[in-house]
Amino acid sequence: MTTPSTYTEFEATLPQDNPPADWPETLKSLWHQAKGNWEASHDIAQDIHGKMGSLIHAHLHRDEGDDWNAGYWYHQAGRTFPTISLKEELREIVEEVLSGLK
Repeated sequence: MTTPSTYTEFEATLPQDNPPADWPETLKSLWHQAKGNWEASHDIAQDIHGKMGSLIHAHLHRDEGDDWNAGYWYHQAGRTFPTISLKEELREIVEEVLSGLK
């Protein structure tokens, strides 16, 4: 399967049992989060180094309710703690990852 180019295309893959194997780890992690599988998403995110990995990690800890840990990871990502909903933030991160793949 090809990598989606839009958030709508990303959402269309969510009925599947697993993300496509050829997707980048960032997108796989976000796919699991979108499916509600925090653990699978976190397992992948822990091994993604750099600012995007830190941003995904921050989002996950924010979702978990661990604002202190989330704050640490937002700082590592060079971002401020967001005021938008988790759903909006997830969409923004997915769109950022997709735009970086073009």
